[in-house]
Amino acid sequence: MLNYKELGLRIGLEIHREMNTHKLFCQCPSILSDETDFEIKRRLHSVKSELGEEDIVAKYEMNKNKYAIYKWNKKLACLVETDEEPPHEVNKEALITALITSKLLNCKIIDEIQFMRKQVLDLSNTSGFQRTGLISIKGFIETSKGRVNIETVCLEEDSARKIKNEEDYVIYNLDRLGIPLIEIATDSSIKDPEHAKEVAEYLGMVLKSTGRFKSGIGSIRQDVNVSIKGHPRVELKGFQDLRRIPKTVDNEIHRQLENLKSKREIKSEVRKVEPDFSSTYLRPMPTGSRMYPETDIPPVKITKELLSEIKIPELITEKAVNIEKKYNLNPVLAREILKLNIPFDYYAEKYSINPNLIAEVLIEIPKELKSRFNVDPKKISGKDFEFVFEHLESKAINREAVKDILLDIAQGKHIDLNKYKQLDTKEIENKLKEIIAKNKGASFSALMGEAMKEFKGKVSGKQISDLLNKLLK
Repeated sequence: MLNYKELGLRIGLEIHREMNTHKLFCQCPSILSDETDFEIKRRLHSVKSELGEEDIVAKYEMNKNKYAIYKWNKKLACLVETDEEPPHEVNKEALITALITSKLLNCKIIDEIQFMRKQVLDLSNTSGFQRTGLISIKGFIETSKGRVNIETVCLEEDSARKIKNEEDYVIYNLDRLGIPLIEIATDSSIKDPEHAKEVAEYLGMVLKSTGRFKSGIGSIRQDVNVSIKGHPRVELKGFQDLRRIPKTVDNEIHRQLENLKSKREIKSEVRKVEPDFSSTYLRPMPTGSRMYPETDIPPVKITKELLSEIKIPELITEKAVNIEKKYNLNPVLAREILKLNIPFDYYAEKYSINPNLIAEVLIEIPKELKSRFNVDPKKISGKDFEFVFEHLESKAINREAVKDILLDIAQGKHIDLNKYKQLDTKEIENKLKEIIAKNKGASFSALMGEAMKEFKGKVSGKQISDLLNKLLK
């Protein structure tokens, strides 16, 4: 096992997530669509600066001799996205979202925001740069392995959406270009690969707590910076699934160790995360001087009036604790309620049923139907759950019948409650006596198996077990 401290391991995270609002510098909606009306073709040209210097990343990309085809839908992109018109006034809702997030991360908010142009040379932006504004600095979060510092929180625009990548050209859709993104960068105080996953999960929880960010594949991206003593920093780009972070980072550490053993020249680089937990070379690491002021956007002053509009939401972790205490809920179920955005309070207040049973019906049974029976839980509506809870409350059915009823509903079958009608104790005992008589000499577990088949959905396993023990004495 690697000794990360001896290796001088340094890990830092960059989290990017799209906001659920219109685009950052125009009024176009943040919606994706494959239907397009127009297209343009452009090439990248690398030029030297006033000092005669040439950017190594620009030169690297230009040497590929690739061109870009940009397609767009006139309802989802405008002249701002095609770089034919200056950016409009910054999206205030997006700005407030970035300020709320900064507060939740204990950051110091900047007095005046100056948007910058950050060089982007992979053809994913029509202008060759990404507009980004520093919102706050010097924050922190508390984790199981100590405090992790938040270096910066930035508000920026997302890149165009890649549709096709060929040897000599790449096709992009401009529907994603300009969607507001938050960028959260930690320092290198993350202790190990598992800790990196924990930090990424916590930051994701903070963003979800605001209720202002998009969810789903493509709306959130994690980049991980990794280095060990004697090896330059490597950026692992494009994590979508947080569960992949520990193994991929660990593989990168081993790769860096092999690099140091080989004693060949090692350069800082950006690498693409692959499905098999490895990474492949993407491009050289950008230089530190790739940002310059965006002169088309005036500085934005963060006034007391603007800050007074901010309402800090309760974190999901805090909400989970409150729900757990209020209803005496299992902690795991409390977290799942919030993760799945289930209107638990509505059901818990409406029905005089054990809250833990309500939570199980809403969370665990749909999972089981999907895993065991390949049934889509989305086919079960809120009215279907109410139907089940009403009959549980009236004792027309018991908890064992719920799964079978919801399965029948999801499969479009007719529901006959007589099929699930509860039996009285005398009826159960008589049937158990018949089972015992037919299976003389059978073990207790075998009798339980036969009884469970007979009473499927009508009698609890505990009740059957208790009555069998009584009859077998």
